[in-house]
Amino acid sequence: MSWQPSAEPNAGEVQGCDWLEQVIRGRPRDLGGFTVRRVLPSSKRRTVGPFIFFDQAGPAELGPGQAIDVRPHPHIGLATVTYLFEGELLHRDNLGSAQVIRPGDINWMTAGSGIVHSERSTPEAREKTSPLSGIQTWVALPKAMEETAPGFFHHPKATLPRIEEDGICLRLLLGSLYGKTSPVKTLSETLYADVSLESGATLIFPAENEERGIYLASGEIEIGGENFADDGLLVLCTRDALSIRAKAPSRLLLIGGTAPDGPRFLWWNFVSSSEARIERAKKDWKEGRFGTVPGDAEEFIPLPE
Repeated sequence: MSWQPSAEPNAGEVQGCDWLEQVIRGRPRDLGGFTVRRVLPSSKRRTVGPFIFFDQAGPAELGPGQAIDVRPHPHIGLATVTYLFEGELLHRDNLGSAQVIRPGDINWMTAGSGIVHSERSTPEAREKTSPLSGIQTWVALPKAMEETAPGFFHHPKATLPRIEEDGICLRLLLGSLYGKTSPVKTLSETLYADVSLESGATLIFPAENEERGIYLASGEIEIGGENFADDGLLVLCTRDALSIRAKAPSRLLLIGGTAPDGPRFLWWNFVSSSEARIERAKKDWKEGRFGTVPGDAEEFIPLPE
């Protein structure tokens, strides 16, 4: 899925700070009562670890008859990771998967050599006033895995490691942290965690990954004497552990991992180390060679001009 706002986020270099490389602020884009903020890719930073795309969607409240309808569309060379704070969505793909995504669940979809999927509001959500808020990310696959067979994997929130102590509530979505490991199988070193902090709580972010970032979804935090409030993505340059203190109730996403093994090209919903491969994917979608989604075969998103 891609919410596809057109605004380019701001990426600012940070001077005189020995732990922070950049602050990337996603400009809000109103998609008809539904706000999206995109922080990756930006004009000055394309990836953090393997994360090549990062959107915060909402928070929004959809009234009766309002809905999210992301029609069938293709992907190659990446894995999509959908994670909701509120609301629910129905995922379908051409592999035959049909799965409702609820808050706290992780949907990992490996596009690999090519997949088609849709994500829409559920029939139940369309009949009432429903909140919707969440994060969608794309992970670039290692070169050796770019043409791997596509797959879909759903992990309910009850299966994901959780830590609650001293005003910290952490759910580990991908990778390993604090001696715990997510059951989600990734194809390269990847870290992704959802953290809620009570006011005054302190979290130590270990230095266990090649690249790291902190996305402040809401609240206010202090790191190294600097304060941040709804400031988007903080890209770290230090390999040291960092102390994060909440100055107000806050929610943040920790991301990181190994950087892609070489440059990646991103066009529309396609990611690849080869421009020629993206051109082939464009042609395949335009000529109907990706397949169709069972139960959602009447519509599709056409290739952009």
